[in-house]
Amino acid sequence: MAYTIVSDNCTGCSACEPECPNAAILATDDGLFRIDPDLCTECVGFFDEAQCAAVCPIEETCIPDPECVEELSALMAKKILLHGE
Repeated sequence: MAYTIVSDNCTGCSACEPECPNAAILATDDGLFRIDPDLCTECVGFFDEAQCAAVCPIEETCIPDPECVEELSALMAKKILLHGE
């Protein structure tokens, strides 16, 4: 499942943005951030855990989106499409 950033908790610190290997984290007009689910691979193929959630200083800000559940194989296929093998 792709991750999403809950704006209510996001402080706009941008700690997550440089950690994303897919450039899936985008700044919004209000200075906060969101994650593009078409680019998010949950860091599959790069790290053992989603880096946005790992580096975020605010708990429960980078959380899985229950509306965008993806199997591990689909996340790996997306990673390969974005970056090659």
